[in-house]
Amino acid sequence: MTNTVKTTWKGDMKFESTNPSGLNLMIDAGPDDGGKGEGYRPKALMLSALAGCSGLDVVSLLKKMRAEVDEFNIDITAELTEEHPKYFKKVHVVYNFYGSDFKKDKIEKSVNLSVDRYCGVMEMFRQFAEVTTEIKYIEN
Repeated sequence: MTNTVKTTWKGDMKFESTNPSGLNLMIDAGPDDGGKGEGYRPKALMLSALAGCSGLDVVSLLKKMRAEVDEFNIDITAELTEEHPKYFKKVHVVYNFYGSDFKKDKIEKSVNLSVDRYCGVMEMFRQFAEVTTEIKYIEN
């Protein structure tokens, strides 16, 4: 399967990128780098892709296992290398589940399946970074 996007320069440091879904997104640098901050930063977009990929897996698996939670979000902290080209060398992914009476075995199975088997973006990150994960339960 081939994925294709087209990214077009819109002036200054701004680009517009197509998406197979038909929804386009803007990419821009911050003011310190000559941009106006009117779009996603490329490296932050990579982290959003990682969270989105794994999050979609987890939600789908939780639904199939009948282990729904009240709320769910993912926090990612990433550390860049010092030298150019700067890339993420360490990435920590925290899965936050909110609710009560958690089905922890099913939640952990869902996260582990995403991390170890289903999330292609996670696998891509593992090619260049040390990736660690953590699950947190927050009682409502």
